[in-house]
Amino acid sequence: MSKYLTYLQNNPEGYWFKRKLYGYGWTPARTQGWVVTIIFLGLIIANTFTLETDIEPTQEQLLWFFGRTVLLVVILIIICYKTGEKPKWQWGIPKENNNQ
Repeated sequence: MSKYLTYLQNNPEGYWFKRKLYGYGWTPARTQGWVVTIIFLGLIIANTFTLETDIEPTQEQLLWFFGRTVLLVVILIIICYKTGEKPKWQWGIPKENNNQ
């Protein structure tokens, strides 16, 4: 766990999001990244409340729900791409002499 925290804290470029250690994608590395992630989760949860409490939502409600969800995910990916490290497949903590 301490190696992981050291990896996240080693951030001289000030990235909001760093590459995940395993796989492809990002993880929040700074306060701004965590704020963006929490806002994203809040908006996703708020989006679920737009569906009526009926047993079966209408087709129009589902279309709007999924449309907003896709839009929120695309916005999050754009923010991560602009404020984070260049994404690439990674498996473990990068070597010190590796250019990452």
